[in-house]
Amino acid sequence: MQTYSQSGCGFIDDTRFTELLQTTPEPGRLREVIAKSLEKKPLDLEETAVLLAADVPEMVEQIFDAARQLKRDVYGNRIVIFAPLYIGNKCMNDCRYCSFRASNPQQIRRTLGPDEIREEVEIMLGQGHKRTIIVFGEHADYSAEYIADCVRYIYTIRASSGASLRRINVNAAPLDHEGYKIVKEAGIGTYQVFQETYHRPTYQKMHPAKTRKGDFNWRLDSHARALEAGTDDVGIGALIGLYDWKYETLGLVAHAIHLMKHYNVGPHTISFPRIRPASGVNLTEVIEHDTNDRDFLRLIAILRLSVPYTGLILTAREPAEIRREALGFGVSQIDAGSRIDLGGYADSRAAKPQTLEREQFHLGDERSLDEVVRQLLEDGYVPSFCTACYRLGRTGEVFMEYAKPGFIQNFCTPNALATLEEYLVDYASPETREIGEQAIHRELERLKDDSRKKKVLQNIELIKTTEKRDLFF
Repeated sequence: MQTYSQSGCGFIDDTRFTELLQTTPEPGRLREVIAKSLEKKPLDLEETAVLLAADVPEMVEQIFDAARQLKRDVYGNRIVIFAPLYIGNKCMNDCRYCSFRASNPQQIRRTLGPDEIREEVEIMLGQGHKRTIIVFGEHADYSAEYIADCVRYIYTIRASSGASLRRINVNAAPLDHEGYKIVKEAGIGTYQVFQETYHRPTYQKMHPAKTRKGDFNWRLDSHARALEAGTDDVGIGALIGLYDWKYETLGLVAHAIHLMKHYNVGPHTISFPRIRPASGVNLTEVIEHDTNDRDFLRLIAILRLSVPYTGLILTAREPAEIRREALGFGVSQIDAGSRIDLGGYADSRAAKPQTLEREQFHLGDERSLDEVVRQLLEDGYVPSFCTACYRLGRTGEVFMEYAKPGFIQNFCTPNALATLEEYLVDYASPETREIGEQAIHRELERLKDDSRKKKVLQNIELIKTTEKRDLFF
């Protein structure tokens, strides 16, 4: 028997969405909406629709400019870095766009064993990673208990230097209340479930009803169940290209509003991956609403203005040039040095290319972690490996109270500098370290001369001169 949350699933209203997307806002309304967003206030659906209706180039540029300012005000210039770890690709679903789907004969099915997981994690640690998201297909083998066991095991893995992964997020099938309690007790960070598309007819077309994923409401309700079960950080997302990007934007914003209204906690992250080539997938049969680069960037900017307190994730599905542009006006988290084929990090150590038949999709950005870090530094960003908030209890509702007014910079920027120094000392190439040390010096000059700056300077000096690591506040 399926158990649902107390809050219901009626917040995805096709009639209302359609009406909102057909309205033309009065002159001056765009300025009012942007002004509200710049005050770090979340927008409602009508206000988000105003941004979506602004198709005139001059208006679009106003949205981009405002998103850039809001991004700086809320997140500063730091960019959080992570890497995915694919553990198993068995799947009972038959999603038309995914190479993991059950009917795809080209996919090589595999679930990593303990020794293989250890090898993958040790390689990731050797590259400098501190946080990961573990990914599973949707299959009975990947139960809540199994996921929790994987999380606990990965936390025990240490590199020869003593380094370990400090935060483990999860991307897996929706669970019931008891399942979320089980994975929460294992110490997970964010539990991420993508709705894929918020348009019900398209959802049914893409997901045959013979499996649980065919139940639109069960999936839509997953984050509410997680919050009710105590999993206080959840991530939502839509796969862009299945349906009209403007409709999906309203869906994501409506989802965030719903969670905040009923649980006083919005999504910790929002993802918006575009469909990519994958083995056994005919994209011409799947993509009915192709989203060009310009509109994709508009989507990101509008999300930043509509949900200012939420982290926006842009993965290596996208090519480096798109990611580089999107960082300026919305994105706050990216993956780097990623391998999404099963056992891919071990293959990378042997200089083997990614294997399409073991991937969920084809990556657009295959640069190494060091290359990505160096590019971020050259562009004026602070790459951050910080995980302090999660271990100090600044999660869920508490995180929202810090993040919504923008105060999170007071914690994140100082801690980001310490984690960046760790990376530079322990893992970076000489070129990256030189650029990074210059960047840290510039950032320190910008900090106020107070007790926090003094503590940051002490932490950085300890990292440079001793073996002490993981210093934060």
